[in-house]
Amino acid sequence: MAYKEEDWLPLSGLQHFAFCRRQWALIHIENQWAENYRTVDGRLMHEHVHDQELRESRGGRLIVRGLAIHSAQLGVSGQCDAVEFRRDPNGVSLRKREGLWLPYPVEYKRGKPKEHNADELQLCAQAMCLEEMLCCAVSEGALYYGEPRRRTVVPFTPELRGQVRNSLEEMHQLYKKRHTPKVKPSKSCNACSLKEQCLPALMRGKKVSDYLASAMEELQ
Repeated sequence: MAYKEEDWLPLSGLQHFAFCRRQWALIHIENQWAENYRTVDGRLMHEHVHDQELRESRGGRLIVRGLAIHSAQLGVSGQCDAVEFRRDPNGVSLRKREGLWLPYPVEYKRGKPKEHNADELQLCAQAMCLEEMLCCAVSEGALYYGEPRRRTVVPFTPELRGQVRNSLEEMHQLYKKRHTPKVKPSKSCNACSLKEQCLPALMRGKKVSDYLASAMEELQ
């Protein structure tokens, strides 16, 4: 089944969803947002990486930044931090470039590798978009973390691809219903920029929008 373009979701939301379903809903359904030093640091990193004028040729590689991608099958659209097109006999033709090239997505992250696999899911979804757009097979990519300053190679296994599909299907269902999941407090709440909006200790059974509406009524 292919999704209509007007129903496509931001691919970046997959990382939010994997980290916390409620966080994803607060951002993408209830339009709640707040910054902390983690989000600011990450945003500044991505502003530099997404400079679309930065194109490099290094040996047998062409590096393209801020590449727009989409998938009608997954119902998402977004941008890749960087895609390295590498010479490969199993690759595809590129305009004004000789030979065949295979895409290799690279995502830049602040900090260090995490305990959960939200970053891996986001990168795999990018690869699946590239496969659909370019009609090729992308077997792996890489995550570059700011603290260790090195890449972590991510194989796009059938299990990881299945998790991407299942997560995106659930995201589409929740978005269609405009449903925000209930609070499930965890230690991750302390690092979340939306902690003050989510109010995990108080909002176990309420939507943030309902809470704000009630608070506004009290002030009137």
